[in-house]
Amino acid sequence: VVVTALCIKRAEKALSYNVQQIKSEDITGIKDANFINSLNGKIAGVSINKSGSGVGGATRVVMRGAKSIEGDNNALYVVDGIPLFNTNMGNTDSGIMGEGKAGTEGIADFNPEDIESISILSGPSAAALYGSSAANGVVLITTKKGQEGKVSVTISNSSQFANPFVMPKFQDQYVNRPGEIKTWGDKAASEFGTYEPADFFNTGTNIQNNISLTAGTSKNQTYLSVGTTNAQGIIPNNSYDRYNFTFRNTTSFLNDKMTCDFNFNYIREKDKNLMAQGQWFNPLTSLYLFPRGESFDAIRTFEVYDPVRKIYVQNWNYGDALKMQNPYWVANRMNRTNDRNRYMVSASLKYEILDWLNVTGRLRWDDAATKQEDKRYASTLKLFAPSDYGFYGYDKINDQTLYGDLMLNINKTLGENFSISSNMGASFSRLKYDVTGFQGGLKAPSNVFTPNAIDYGNATNDNRPIFESYKHYINSMFISAELGYRSMLYLTLTGRNDWDSALHGTAQTSFFYPSVGLSWVINESFKLPQWISFGKIRGSWAQVGNDL
Repeated sequence: VVVTALCIKRAEKALSYNVQQIKSEDITGIKDANFINSLNGKIAGVSINKSGSGVGGATRVVMRGAKSIEGDNNALYVVDGIPLFNTNMGNTDSGIMGEGKAGTEGIADFNPEDIESISILSGPSAAALYGSSAANGVVLITTKKGQEGKVSVTISNSSQFANPFVMPKFQDQYVNRPGEIKTWGDKAASEFGTYEPADFFNTGTNIQNNISLTAGTSKNQTYLSVGTTNAQGIIPNNSYDRYNFTFRNTTSFLNDKMTCDFNFNYIREKDKNLMAQGQWFNPLTSLYLFPRGESFDAIRTFEVYDPVRKIYVQNWNYGDALKMQNPYWVANRMNRTNDRNRYMVSASLKYEILDWLNVTGRLRWDDAATKQEDKRYASTLKLFAPSDYGFYGYDKINDQTLYGDLMLNINKTLGENFSISSNMGASFSRLKYDVTGFQGGLKAPSNVFTPNAIDYGNATNDNRPIFESYKHYINSMFISAELGYRSMLYLTLTGRNDWDSALHGTAQTSFFYPSVGLSWVINESFKLPQWISFGKIRGSWAQVGNDL
């Protein structure tokens, strides 16, 4: 039995599409600050690309190749049957002129110790019940519940240390021409000192601790957990800290006909200097292109005191070729931070009408508030801090999602030969996202990083308000039916219709997503040779697409 769309359990042999299931120990054996990276190499047909942002950075998960030229090709994450709108807190592209907004993502907030299993729905047939949100496939996460029995406490620790695995090779024979930064000069008459870019990197650490408690009776089960993640990246001054608090309670009443499942999660997350993947805001540019023949040791003191200005200024005497700066200055004096508080509350009610018929209702509220700050000290390159006194940017992000659904579930055997499993229902989602803030060069005195110190009177492209706001509503109806014959032949039909607010004012106000699948279990029909334990032929057709 495997978990499929909408948290529906199905016999694996009956499925007409591909589902891969990953167990908890596969992601908790070696832990990453973003547990999605732990799936790398464990799933066929899925490309998982860890960003170069550092610890806790966003991850790109693409199933069976990119499907959209301009849109997001990331898979949909579904937690306990409820879609998670995976807001990214920065850019994941690697443009040369990246704005330094590399960041983490919503799915990284989850504690891997709270996960029971993960199912991968990599084809459109498997994901058709989620409509346009699942056009790129689904990562379906099932979290842990309390267990009946005596009180059980589990304590775990994971400690990891990281160093660069492969470094570029650098020549040590030719120096830079006088007055130039590029190393195209004459051959050196003798050795001109050591240059080891590997010395720039720290030994990264990732320390994760978790304690969980489970207890329960036949009527009531409780699960509690507290998890901490404290990580330092290999880039100096890059850090990621997360604290997870989880409470889940499952109880049954009305002669066990009614089951209530309540789940509460609180996540406190802070990250600092997740590195941009480009030429700008990236210390590696000047680290790797530092002119040979010059003293790299001299710039390790990345700031020197200016007696005229009475502040410390950047120690860099090589101009702004390629917009380079002292790599230690970029890491220590161009600080970008995210500070987030997130609450998730979900509840479900299931009522057994008959032994083969039940109705289930689910609701979840997800509320995340993030404060972002960008501090660039005085003497940062003018392109990035146009004021002589420094640069400051701040904004607050409110990210809220409400989801609910109601389903009627049928699971019945008809005589000796036939079986039917069917699910029909409706759902809604309400996504609201807004960002408000301001950024700009500072007034005198230097390096006072508060909103009141921004020079609002200097009208430039850098001195401007930050504002973004949107809402996205989807109302849906769906149905699925699986018809079985003698446990060997299965026909699966699904259909979903989405009324999407992105289509407001257009000629077509909704999408319809159908799928048809057929599965034949050969060894239930014929006696196969002893060396064949199981055989199945399956085929499916589906139609699914992205919304606007």
